[in-house]
Amino acid sequence: MTKATRSPEFELYDAEELERLKISPEVGYYLASRGIPLPDCPPLIKTPEPRDEPGARFDPSRVDAVLKVFKLLRHTKGRLAGKPLNPDPWQVAYILAPVFGWVRFDEDVQAYVRIIRTAYVDLPRKNGKSTLAGGIGVYLTCADGEAGAQVIAAATRKEQAGFVFDPIKLICEKSPALRPYVKTLASKIVHPKTGSYFQAVASAGDAQHGADLHGGIVDELHLHKTYDLVEAIETGTGSRSQPLIVFITTADAGKRHTPYDRKRAMIEQLARGALHDPSTYGVVFAAPAEMDPFSEEAQRAANPGYGVSPTRSYLRDAATKARNSPADLASYLRLHLGQRTKQSEKYIDLTAWDRNASMVDEARLVGRACFGGLDLASVSDITALCWLFPDAERGGYDAIWRLWTPEANVEALDKRTAGAASVWVRQGFLTATPGNVMDYDYIESVVKADAKAFTVQEVAYDRWNASQLVNNLVAEEIPMVQMGQGFASLSSPTKELQRLVLLGTEEKPMLRHGGHPVLRWMVDNLAVAMDAAENVKPDKANAADKIDGVAALINALGRAIDGDVQTESAYDDHDLMVV
Repeated sequence: MTKATRSPEFELYDAEELERLKISPEVGYYLASRGIPLPDCPPLIKTPEPRDEPGARFDPSRVDAVLKVFKLLRHTKGRLAGKPLNPDPWQVAYILAPVFGWVRFDEDVQAYVRIIRTAYVDLPRKNGKSTLAGGIGVYLTCADGEAGAQVIAAATRKEQAGFVFDPIKLICEKSPALRPYVKTLASKIVHPKTGSYFQAVASAGDAQHGADLHGGIVDELHLHKTYDLVEAIETGTGSRSQPLIVFITTADAGKRHTPYDRKRAMIEQLARGALHDPSTYGVVFAAPAEMDPFSEEAQRAANPGYGVSPTRSYLRDAATKARNSPADLASYLRLHLGQRTKQSEKYIDLTAWDRNASMVDEARLVGRACFGGLDLASVSDITALCWLFPDAERGGYDAIWRLWTPEANVEALDKRTAGAASVWVRQGFLTATPGNVMDYDYIESVVKADAKAFTVQEVAYDRWNASQLVNNLVAEEIPMVQMGQGFASLSSPTKELQRLVLLGTEEKPMLRHGGHPVLRWMVDNLAVAMDAAENVKPDKANAADKIDGVAALINALGRAIDGDVQTESAYDDHDLMVV
């Protein structure tokens, strides 16, 4: 007999509408049960909530506690001054409920703790970043159940740190319900009952001084030029049971390899599934590139607070100014539509790449003809070798890789891959050679073993990165062939790679790669350069991160599609490079 359950005394939101808005069923139920309306537009990018993690559960009371603190606080500016700091529906749906609601039981502390430890919020100006940061900062300091909580607001300069701290300090001073419980000092807010405090910092040294952080708010990440301060904050929470670091920022112009670019790239890769980290959650509010930038539709899509903050008239005026002044257009796109003005498009779509995964049984490749591509790294980076096996019967190619990095480099890779690098090493997809420099002797032994197992036609390598390794392989009569790294040599195989990936289907994959996780990450990192004649080649300088495995694949593909053309090889004495 099935036990009867009482239907809820409120109307649930439509499941399809929740899916369109990128709201999880748990958060959707919470919103409905608390009478909170649905937001108008979803974020452009949203990472998965940790709902499928072992032991994960959504605790509505956790979110209630956060909202209770927000409602005790008061606005300090404009027409809302003196009124409760009630979070907007979009702030609850996309930030507060997912970040604070998901918990799991921690055996070490024998309590339920937050799953999400890093939150990333990327949205245009005038969408209430200060009040959101203020509410979170006060909650972490005074109401998160953490004795001696140390919470900091971090910025690149003292003035910028003040822009974060001063509004929060003012909120505390202007909120009657909070005044009896906190002391506001020049640069610190103290909660005597728990011995906790909130303060502003503007340097890595300040962040590290006595660091035992429970929380941190990093303001305007796009202004940070070095990793020092961010790294000091992220590594200063080790002794806390449920620390939370919140990044709140507007978009940058698209400059590569900055702290913003690294964090934004990770959020995008988590959203696409190229990486997996349940402790990191992020949302990016921006107008899709295909929208008319001056339309109300684009302004609504980018600004979750549209109509309240920012107001319609404010955005209309900004759009008019940008339309009439090309010099103001880039700022309008970035600051009001959340668009990175120099962002490049993905050359290979990850969904299309995944269609070609298929199963690759290395044992069945023994004895088959293949072409190799070798991408030699610096002594402390990643070296990649790709073996590409043409298959006349099925069409296309089977591909396998050997990837190496010094053991000492794994920690740095972990920071950029949400801890995935260590997993890849354990699973055998990435080999960590002992020490802090590349072990070329070990790599040489692997290439020799492969050359005995497979019928190697040619191995292409970059002549500018030739090393003693290449000379040794030539001495073993492995057919090493120099491969130029300019447009003339790389455009054809780069375009062929894209063609094969797009042509392949799940039923008939054309580049069977076995779902190699490191290559999936590298494909997602790939950027290409294009010349005036529309020739293309991999662009390592502007790639999101490492693409060595893709470079090795393109080298191998270049020889495979042009294998019958006579080229100078490392066999010829006059062409042998000795380094």
